[in-house]
Amino acid sequence: MPDPMTNLHSMAAAIPEIYLTAAICVVLLFEAFVGARRPGATGTLTLFALVIGAALTVVFADVAQPTVLFYGTYIADPLAYLLKLAGFLSVAVALLYSRTYLYNRDILKGEYYVLALSALLGIFVLISANSLLTVYLGVELLALSVYAMVAFDRESGVAAEAAMKYFVLGAIASGMLLYGMSIIYGLTGTLDLNGIAVALVAPHNLGVILGLTFIVVAVAFKLGAVPFHMWLPDVYEGAPTSVTLFIGTAPKIAYFALALRLLAHGLAGTSVDWTAMLTPLAVLTLVVGNVVAIAQSNLKRMLAYSTIANVGFILLGFVAGTPDGYSAALYYTLVYVLVALGSFGVIVLASRKGFEADRLEDYKGLYRRDPLLALAMAMLMFSTAGVPPFVGFWAKLRIFQALWETHHLWLVVIAAAMSVVGAFYYLRVVKLMYFDEPSETLPATEGSFGVRFALGLNAAAVLVLGVLPAPLLDLCSRVIH
Repeated sequence: MPDPMTNLHSMAAAIPEIYLTAAICVVLLFEAFVGARRPGATGTLTLFALVIGAALTVVFADVAQPTVLFYGTYIADPLAYLLKLAGFLSVAVALLYSRTYLYNRDILKGEYYVLALSALLGIFVLISANSLLTVYLGVELLALSVYAMVAFDRESGVAAEAAMKYFVLGAIASGMLLYGMSIIYGLTGTLDLNGIAVALVAPHNLGVILGLTFIVVAVAFKLGAVPFHMWLPDVYEGAPTSVTLFIGTAPKIAYFALALRLLAHGLAGTSVDWTAMLTPLAVLTLVVGNVVAIAQSNLKRMLAYSTIANVGFILLGFVAGTPDGYSAALYYTLVYVLVALGSFGVIVLASRKGFEADRLEDYKGLYRRDPLLALAMAMLMFSTAGVPPFVGFWAKLRIFQALWETHHLWLVVIAAAMSVVGAFYYLRVVKLMYFDEPSETLPATEGSFGVRFALGLNAAAVLVLGVLPAPLLDLCSRVIH
């Protein structure tokens, strides 16, 4: 008979999910009994819950060796702890930035925070998935929560339309993922990712290639890779900016984990096939994302195509097909989430009730109206463009290095060329803020001292991590290797 204390010690590995599930219940009950009398209290409680969750993740992180729980469906390893800590912190920052925005539009409701925590739970399930079952469970829990968040502003017809597009296309992608996984399960006879990796050895029959194709399409859709990107610009533009801020950051961590656990781990024996499929997708994603972004006049839509272009870089890390490539993709993902938090945070703080601040012309002369917001946005745009000494430079350089080491010279050339194209529309935002005359009709920016201080730290982190890149680079390398 197993020792109960040993079981309890093993269960500590799943403390982020256990704690987060309890926190969702507490926040829901708190909203039901207190939320109506004190509208902002639920948001404050949620932020405290996320900070405590991050602290517990650090305390209970056992980085010595991976722990497998729940009959092999769940794995806790150094990678999982790092991604979960990033998930807690990114969601906390996203909700902090969004508070005033939600209040001004009368959608500061407890259900919003419950949906955000539910989406985070889906992210965590996906991060620790060690079975096709938990992969699909995490994907659906995250997706269903985000669908509801996109449509959260019931008065906005645009948000409802965006949510409907996202739901229909997301359902198709989920069906493809499920169909692909069912084919792999039928051929291998196991749901366990380790068992699948052992069973799928070359040469591969047509059934394996078919199942793999459906899985790659689903992963590409979730990441927003071309030609499965059609939902992303419409959802980013149509959703409330607070929701765009959320879905543009934390879920990217989950979908990186989806690609790593499912492709690089479970389907490692088919890496030659799925890297061949990802290569044209990555090139198309880089080219379309950067070129189409130039034509955008809406900042949220421009950042949506910027997201697509950045997904292309993440995919290039997987195309390399080596641990160094995966660690480069992980580093790029974490850096992108940090920069996207700040970029969409600036849009949230620049907006007012009845004014979304989502057009490029709304940022003309911003440095005269709000020097802090202009400086933060400039630093974030420089980083996304890959200008040294900001952290975005190192993220791109690591991808180039991984491709160079695997003799993908032609991909390095394309990625470098697209980086130059991307620099144009990022630096255009800086030019508008510092060199154009502001419009007299633009309202003043807002945001409490605490939120503005957090944004300042966000922008400063982009610079500090660029000047001192080694700690995060080494950490990403250690958790992958």
